[in-house]
Amino acid sequence: MADPYSILGVPRTASEKDIKSAYRTLAKELHPDRNADKPNAAERFAQVTQAYDLLSDKDKRARFDRGEIDADGNPTGPFGFGGGSGGGFAGAQRGYRHDGFEGFGGGSGSEGLDLGDIFEGLFGGRGGMGGGAGGGARRRPAPRGANVTYTLKVPFSEAACRTPQRVTLADGKTIDLKLPPGLVDGQQVRLGGKGEQGPGGFGDAIVTIEILPSPYFERDGDNILLEVPISLNEAIEGAKVRIPTVEGPVMMTVGPGSSSGKVLRLKGRGFTRKNGERGDQLVTLLVDVPTDDADLKARLEGWQDSRDLRARFAV
Repeated sequence: MADPYSILGVPRTASEKDIKSAYRTLAKELHPDRNADKPNAAERFAQVTQAYDLLSDKDKRARFDRGEIDADGNPTGPFGFGGGSGGGFAGAQRGYRHDGFEGFGGGSGSEGLDLGDIFEGLFGGRGGMGGGAGGGARRRPAPRGANVTYTLKVPFSEAACRTPQRVTLADGKTIDLKLPPGLVDGQQVRLGGKGEQGPGGFGDAIVTIEILPSPYFERDGDNILLEVPISLNEAIEGAKVRIPTVEGPVMMTVGPGSSSGKVLRLKGRGFTRKNGERGDQLVTLLVDVPTDDADLKARLEGWQDSRDLRARFAV
């Protein structure tokens, strides 16, 4: 595999946040489900994921920066041979299958290439470099199985409340997936060891979260927006009105003399932030005046609001 920093397009001084951000951007851009007409997208996606696997692990990244391991995570050989970026074998190390949660097909990931025979051909029959040592080059570790990707559609309210999601994996097993704090649409969750089996162990399951839209809620960062119509008498006299939240309906107090556009705040009814705190639900009142109500007209006959409501316009 090529240099992982180059693959992700980040400098060697990049922070963990920068690396994660670069990976998410590239993963969305190169995801095979979005690039069915581009045969090299799957290979690029695999390279990006492999680069992120290495750089997101603090220990592996430090060892790579010190030259102790190569870009594939293998120890560097005594003569500079580590199965590194020049070999072009990274694409064969992992296969990727792209399924939903229904209609799973069979098949397995690509099988890895064992470079042991190649190195033995170079060193094994000659007693090493210059006749000094007998063994041959260090064998390449057996590859793990393929990662398996999924798309999980989560209802808006359940995403806000971080309701655990029951997921059926390709092997038929079910798990309860805990949604992370700070969840955003398109975020990926990695389930270690839940991918396909390979000679070196199981790959991972990579779950992309898709938050479904709500018929009446809107998201604004960690806050949730809701517009609530109220009647003229509720606006004038005040009232308690029943409104929805992501956790179920509640009674909200509307103060006397409330106008359209007034915003009421319900604390802690929004999305969960990364620090575990909740955003708020912001409720905008909309006074709904009937278009043809004879009784209302009769009651208001002769009454006029003497205030200059548009004085600030200076027109």
